[in-house]
Amino acid sequence: MSLQVTRVWEIAAGATLIAGAAAFGAWLFFRKRPTAQELELARRVFLTQSGRLVDGNLLEVSQVPSDEEGRTLTLLIYDYRIGGVDYQCAQDITDIPDVISPEHVRAGFPCSVRYQPGHPQNSIVVAENWSGLRNRTPIYTPFQAHTARDPHHANGKA
Repeated sequence: MSLQVTRVWEIAAGATLIAGAAAFGAWLFFRKRPTAQELELARRVFLTQSGRLVDGNLLEVSQVPSDEEGRTLTLLIYDYRIGGVDYQCAQDITDIPDVISPEHVRAGFPCSVRYQPGHPQNSIVVAENWSGLRNRTPIYTPFQAHTARDPHHANGKA
C-alpha cells in the first residue's frame, strides 16, 4: 500500500470515530431520563424478584409534607435485623395507593421485609405484586389445664 492510501484510511477511521462519539454524546444529551417514580418502580420490581425475606416490625405510618407544591408523602416506617445489625427504614407508599391504604396499616405489628443481599439497607415492605404486611396477627389462647377424658382419672382414682 502506498503512503497516500494509508493516509486516506487513517482519515476515514478518525472521521468515523469522531462521528460515533458525536452521535453517542447527542444520544446522552437528548435521551429521556427516567423519572423518580420510574426509578422507584424499578427498585421495587428488582427487590420483589431477587430480594431475600426477613421479619420486621412496622413502627409508624407518617404523613410528611414534600418540597413539591402542596404534596404530602406517606411513609411506612419499619425496622428489621440482619446479622446482628438493626436497620430502620422508610418506604414512600404515596404512589401505590391502590396496593395499600395507610388506614389499614397498624403500627407495632410484625411484617416481612424484602432486602437486597449485598445492600441490606435497600429494602421494601410493599410492592405492586407483593406485600409483606400480615393480614392478621396470630391469636394465642391462654393456657388451660389439661382435663382427663376418663372421669376416674379426674377424681384421682385409678
